[in-house]
Amino acid sequence: MTVMAPGIITPASVRRELTMLQVAVGSPALAGNERWFLAHTQPKSEQRAELHLGAQGFRTYLPQIQKTVRHARQLRTVQAPLFPRYLFVILDLGRDRWLSVRSTIGVSRLFTTQDGRPVPVPSGIVESLIGRSDGELMRLDDGLVAGQQVRILSGPFADLVGTLERLDGAGRVKVLLEMMGTAVPVMLHRSALSPAA
Repeated sequence: MTVMAPGIITPASVRRELTMLQVAVGSPALAGNERWFLAHTQPKSEQRAELHLGAQGFRTYLPQIQKTVRHARQLRTVQAPLFPRYLFVILDLGRDRWLSVRSTIGVSRLFTTQDGRPVPVPSGIVESLIGRSDGELMRLDDGLVAGQQVRILSGPFADLVGTLERLDGAGRVKVLLEMMGTAVPVMLHRSALSPAA
């Protein structure tokens, strides 16, 4: 639980922790007329928007992946949004004050129709994303097959594309990277891969 001062727990912090726990455990059950909607956030404000929406009682989902960031000749592995600047929100348009989502800190706008009503995400998309996560991070390595083009997400070879040569039962993979006119084999864990687009 988030504690504001020693021994004091606020209702907002309890709601936020319950929301994060629901998303981590599995898909929050949609009740009645609830649907998933897509919020566009301000740059690098996905987590800020998630925090402030949770404080207002909205349930959200922010799919994240683990990736390597290069900066000043250093590599750092961080958790990053799968869809930068996007966040999923559960709303019941007849019950919730959905206009307040647009003015939430970190949120830029909700995706709407011409008449200004939010557009729901097609059924099953967010649920399938939640199903592919391991509680905290998205797993993009499902359905990989030998001979497929893959992108390396983390480690010193991050952002390189290669050919998947071999998978084993322990989760290790062999990827062939084209470097300086030759195929260089690299051994990785399959969780560091995603299919190349």
